[in-house]
Amino acid sequence: MAGIFPGPAMHTSIYLASNSPRRRELLRQIGVRFDVVLFRGGSRADHDVDETPHPGEAPADYVQRVALAKAEGGMQRVLWRHLPPRPVLSADTTLEVDGQIIGKPDDPEHAAEILRQLSGRDHVVHTAIALTDGQRTEHRLNTNQVRFRALSETDIRRYIATGEPMDKAGAYGIQGRAAMFVEHIEGSYTGIMGLPLFDTAALLERFGLAP
Repeated sequence: MAGIFPGPAMHTSIYLASNSPRRRELLRQIGVRFDVVLFRGGSRADHDVDETPHPGEAPADYVQRVALAKAEGGMQRVLWRHLPPRPVLSADTTLEVDGQIIGKPDDPEHAAEILRQLSGRDHVVHTAIALTDGQRTEHRLNTNQVRFRALSETDIRRYIATGEPMDKAGAYGIQGRAAMFVEHIEGSYTGIMGLPLFDTAALLERFGLAP
């Protein structure tokens, strides 16, 4: 298990069932003390959780199901390893375009296809968060709208060459170079990044863990 203890002023102590650097940074931003519960093999994907969409599953339903499964899977890892008992926080992010789930790209060509879909139009970003203490599990859904300017093939090729799109839902990170593609957002910037801080703080408070 990798320990993350950003500083003595941070009081809330939880486990984070995510290896996302962005989520770590956002938790540090609101003063949450946490350890990361690593996935098998230490990869960014959680191989203990089936992230395959169910037939006909709506994007909002999908992202909530996966976030809940990640929280419950994280708690199972805590129990299996006999770690000190603490609540487990998880999150999952997906994009929705024309009612379809848009996840992470499989390869650079897939990333290019996704970015072409997003070019010059609006899309929806759903981020679900879940928190469990082993007895009680609660979750929240954060939904946002993002509009991209029209992207040229040169824009797409240069962005993919940075490597930034490859591990991100929708093949972009709003906090990175793709910020120059974003014409307008409605909703939570941190939700689009992958961890809506308003909802996260509210969920922690429901468990008596106010940051």
